[in-house]
Amino acid sequence: MNSKKQVVEALAKVLPAEITADQINKLIEKPKTSDLGDYAFPTFILAKTMHKAPNMIAEELVGKMDQAGFEKIVNTGAYINFFLDKAAFSDAILKEVLKEQDDYGNQNEGNGGNVPIDMSSPNIAKPMSMGHLRSTVIGNSIAKILTKLGYSPIKINHLGDWGTQFGKLIVGYKMWGSKEEVEEDPINNLLKYYVRFHKEAEDKPELDDEARAWFKKMEDGDKEALSLWTWFRSLSLSEFQKIYTRLGVEFDSFNGEAFYNDKMDAVIDTLEEKNLLKESQGAEIVDLSDLDLSPALIKKTDGATLYITRDLAAAIYRKNTYKFVKSLYVVGSEQAEHFKKLKAVLKMMGYDWADDIHHIEFGLITNGGKKLSTRKGRVILLENVLNDAVDLAKKQIEEKNPDLKDKDQVAESVGVGAVVFHDLKNERRDSFDFNLEEVVRFEGETGPYVQYTNARALSILRKAGDVDFDGDLTLDDPEAWDTLKLIQEFPDILSRAGRIYEPSVIAKYALKLAKSFNQYYAHSKILTDDAGRVARLSLVKSVTIVLQISLGLLGVKAPEEM
Repeated sequence: MNSKKQVVEALAKVLPAEITADQINKLIEKPKTSDLGDYAFPTFILAKTMHKAPNMIAEELVGKMDQAGFEKIVNTGAYINFFLDKAAFSDAILKEVLKEQDDYGNQNEGNGGNVPIDMSSPNIAKPMSMGHLRSTVIGNSIAKILTKLGYSPIKINHLGDWGTQFGKLIVGYKMWGSKEEVEEDPINNLLKYYVRFHKEAEDKPELDDEARAWFKKMEDGDKEALSLWTWFRSLSLSEFQKIYTRLGVEFDSFNGEAFYNDKMDAVIDTLEEKNLLKESQGAEIVDLSDLDLSPALIKKTDGATLYITRDLAAAIYRKNTYKFVKSLYVVGSEQAEHFKKLKAVLKMMGYDWADDIHHIEFGLITNGGKKLSTRKGRVILLENVLNDAVDLAKKQIEEKNPDLKDKDQVAESVGVGAVVFHDLKNERRDSFDFNLEEVVRFEGETGPYVQYTNARALSILRKAGDVDFDGDLTLDDPEAWDTLKLIQEFPDILSRAGRIYEPSVIAKYALKLAKSFNQYYAHSKILTDDAGRVARLSLVKSVTIVLQISLGLLGVKAPEEM
């Protein structure tokens, strides 16, 4: 059911014909408290056309309105306040959720259109740090949200698996490493060689020349260089997969930078054919000064291609392969100019679909206010953070519910879920400092709080035994009203989250619903055996359905007991 639509239709019948339903919809507000109604319409906008004071307009319009389907419609000053018919509303919304179950909120806005999502994208031979968490979980959540809205997301892990850093790694490995050491602990030892290379290269610049020479060998197809690169890549992927499994993230493609090596010449040929390439100090560029952007550097003076060349090839490949309706890049805010250039060059090449490319930018996770950096060795490993979060969750479970079955499994779901939820409850463009103790608390605005609320609601249903939810589900309990309205809002919340690519909309909604339900639970005797028992239990059941959908959209598990 859509109660807002009901309000729009009631207003459309009495408002001047030139005001469209869409305009009415945008003007409708939600009062701060339920005693002012469920929806409110401000009449200020009508003062000029109707030549009356807004409060007089409100009074006049209320007098003309058919109040059927509402508890009442009143004017308060310049506002028209709508009070929904609580009995009809509760029966309709609870029946809808119980009927649709996990499909509640599903929409077909996307009509099956493909949406490639470039996300996660760690560099081979480097550990997944907290810095990789955001792109991974934001991209994963957006994919889930878009699926529920009827799109077909394609999750692409555009691995950093090419470039001069591999020359540095090969030099480091040959100077200080061994096969046995790498196989014993691949990522940490490869990182050790990489960090040591940078430290030593400060005093020995010839190491950089050696690294460039090894990368040139890779580009030229040298057998030893490519063999080492392939080995580093496969070891890294198997280590990454352990993290992805814990996060519950799967990918449709692992085509990284190396995949586009043979696809860049075609891009350069097109740029030349369209006379877009210019020479600048020995390098080849596309001039973007008309757009107030610095030049797009396509080829360096030594002929080597750059990120943008590769990203142009990737964008064209994805359009040709997936026929996408939109293409998303979940990449940090610091790359904003890069994506402006990418879209600009694609448009100049004649690809109008560049308008369907969106940079889903996000802020930094800092530690003690400082940015995390692999090169300087200031790395907080994601695996270690997940382990610590699980340990903290287990400690709290031991205190709250020492006899819980499957404690380890529940602690894993709660600890990992806490880290993911904390990331996603922050608006993605915002940066935030990470404090594990705050993240894994069972109280406050945390993932464990939402998980615990769901587990508590499931516990009530278990105590109730078998319940037949057929029949009248009218709920006239005023304590339930805010929770009922929140449940009904979910499809709109989902739609908004998808429209602005913002998982925090879902996370904040889940917190609000959990808090509202806990207030209801504190004031209501749900299991009392009277005429309202089934309706109350149907509300509890509906809350579990919507909380579980919400957590699922964030990539967070919902344990049945905690």
